[in-house]
Amino acid sequence: MLATIIVMALGAVVLGAALGYAAVKFKVEGDPLVDKIDAILPQTQCGQCGFPGCKPYAQAIAKGEADINQCAPGGEEGIRMLADLLGREYKPLSAEHGVEKPKSVAFIAEATCIGCTLCIQACPVDAIIGAAKQMHTIVPSLCTGCELCVPPCPVDCIAMVAVGESVDTWKWKYPVFEIKPAMAGKGKWAA
Repeated sequence: MLATIIVMALGAVVLGAALGYAAVKFKVEGDPLVDKIDAILPQTQCGQCGFPGCKPYAQAIAKGEADINQCAPGGEEGIRMLADLLGREYKPLSAEHGVEKPKSVAFIAEATCIGCTLCIQACPVDAIIGAAKQMHTIVPSLCTGCELCVPPCPVDCIAMVAVGESVDTWKWKYPVFEIKPAMAGKGKWAA
């Protein structure tokens, strides 16, 4: 009995040491620039930029393989923020990657839904709930407005509804004018 416990303890120590060595030897470092770029992107995972999601697009931007003006959901504000972060010239949104639209979420007309599950399969963020041959619905807090659920719907029961600006959805707009520091000693309030 004691020999069994010693063998098991010795095995645990050897496996622990092997896992510790593997963790150090095969450690994968994240790129902080990719993380900063990804934080600016809207996380819609829509693929309009030509990449399967926001993280792959961020990686391509960091490597210089993609331009900063390919994200339609991020719009002008996102492009300006990316230009500032990367020290690049601002460019307007690329027409081949879509047009800037107001933030919206999907809405399913429940009376028309036939429960085909095609929208569930198309949703990249699992914002649609329902079962086969049952009515589906959208979880608005999870929906990114990517519109990927609209084309596969055979009965056209999905519509995109613009999200109105409220206290919960309001976001400070990126400054579109240059902010200059005040000059000391100038003006009527100088001492």
